[in-house]
Formats: sequence, C-alpha cells, structure tokens
Amino acid sequence: MKIFVVGGAGYIGSVCAQLLLDEGHEVAIFDNLSEGHRRAVDSRANFIRGELADRAQIEAALSRTRPDAVMHFAAYALVPESMRDPSKYFRNNVSNGLNLLDAMVATGVQRIIFSSTCAIFGPPERVPIDETASARPISPYGESKLTFEKILRWYDEIHGLKFVSLRYFNAAGATEHFGEDHRPETHLIPTVLKVALGQSPNVEIYGTDYETPDGTCIRDYIHIVDLARAHILALAASASGFYNLGTGGGSSVREIIAACRKITGRKIGTIEKPRRPGDPPRLIASSEKIKKELGWRPQFQSLDAIIESAWAWHQKFPHGYEE
Repeated sequence: MKIFVVGGAGYIGSVCAQLLLDEGHEVAIFDNLSEGHRRAVDSRANFIRGELADRAQIEAALSRTRPDAVMHFAAYALVPESMRDPSKYFRNNVSNGLNLLDAMVATGVQRIIFSSTCAIFGPPERVPIDETASARPISPYGESKLTFEKILRWYDEIHGLKFVSLRYFNAAGATEHFGEDHRPETHLIPTVLKVALGQSPNVEIYGTDYETPDGTCIRDYIHIVDLARAHILALAASASGFYNLGTGGGSSVREIIAACRKITGRKIGTIEKPRRPGDPPRLIASSEKIKKELGWRPQFQSLDAIIESAWAWHQKFPHGYEE
C-alpha cells in the first residue's frame, strides 16, 4: 500500500514509518519539523516538508502521492501546556486536522488511522479502561483529541471516510534507529534516562500523595513497536472504530525509576514536587477489543524490555537527533 504519514518525523510516526517500509509499503512523510526531526525520517521514505495549517499544501501532497491511506500523528501533546494555552491545542489538533480531512475528501483518500489518546477519558470510573468507558477529559489536550474523534465519526457518515482511532496509553521504548527525543522532554522514561546519562541532576516526581500503593501516578506503558504494529493491522480493518492500546498492566513513577536504576546500573536521584494539573492517578488499558477484532498481540509485555530498548537508543544517541 501507499501510506501518507502525517507527523512521520516524530517519535511514534518515525517508528510506524520504519515498520511500514520494512513490510514493503510505500511511505510519504508530511511534517513541518516543528516537533519532529529530519534525522528521524527513514531514508527510504519520500519526505515532504509542509504545514497542516495550509490546506492547499496538504491537498497538493495528497494529489501527488495518491495514497491508499493516511496515518495522522501530528499533534501537540503536552497536558500541562494545554492547561496554559488551550488555543494552541484546539487550533492545531482540531482545526489543522480538519484541513487534513477536507484535503482527503477533495482528493478521494478514504482511509485514516488516527493517533488518539487515553487522555480522552480523564479520571476513570474503573480500571482497566475499555472502549465503553465515559469520555470526560480534564485537559484541553484530551478534549482536542476527543473532539477530533467525534469529527471522524461524522466524516465517515457523511463522506464515507473510514477511520480507526487508536487511543494510546503510554508509548515508550525504541527501535535500533528511532527513539524518543522531544523538545522539551516531558515523558517519564527518557527523562529518567537523561539523569542516568548525567545530563540532568534529578528526576522530578510530580505528586506523591495519589491513592496508589506508593503514592505516585500509575500508567500503562506500551512498547513503541507494539504500538506501530497496531497501526499496520488497522489498515486492514473492515469498518471504522475506536480501540484502546495498552498492555493491561501498570507501573508507578517510582517503579519506573527503580527499573531504570536496575537496567542502567546508574544512580538516579529524585526530587518530589506537587501534583500537576490534568494528571489522573491511574490509567490502565483494556485492549481486548483490538485483540479480538484486529488480532493485535503485544510482543513486549515486560517493563524491563521497554526500558532496555530505550536505554540502548539513548546510549547510541545521547543528545538525541540533534548531535
């Protein structure tokens, strides 16, 4: 197939592009490099530098590449920032996403795989969280993703645009070539590994008084390769749908830090800070629906395997892609 990967120079998009190419698909990457990295673009892909804010650019790129499907990863994704600047999040994650959908309708591209998030749920009524759980986001970031999911449903009904929305829990880990390098870096595992590399003095733990066994937030970490494989399976979905993606297990902030100490063999100091707004105490996925309907099976269930792959990449690229 020919796949148009929007945001393919970012963390998840770069790994998905790699796996698509490994499986023999033809890949065009559309990215403005505001969050992504030119070095994160697989050399086998056709790279198009462009802006989602400019519908004409997207339409021209789709007309030129004639893809069978679009994978859409381009979004702002920092919960605390969204609490300070909601306009930035709704403008990019919703308005610019509409430009993409309208360009797809105009050029006859009828399938999209959307990068959604567990942040649409907010504090869950129960765990693990399945697709029937109430969507009650507590941040503009989560709200922006939920809004786009609702738009997708209407574009399917009105324009016949088929979609699969994959609600990630916490993507982590790396392949040999592509890993996690955000600006700024806010994700826990790479932040902890920067301390192990001697690039930061301590890890800041935001909130130690949650109603969890050790008082710190619990998250469901999923290996980036398992996440990418779910996107490839979604290309063959027979109908539109929403799927949660995680491993069904959970690790606390303190457990992540302990595992990083064990795997790196390095001293990792911590500083306790107040809670951040918009952080639910516990987010764990039920992925039974995608297993049953699309045949997805995570291959990297252990936290150690995820951290080992991330540590190998960060040792190889200690300063990320910008060296």
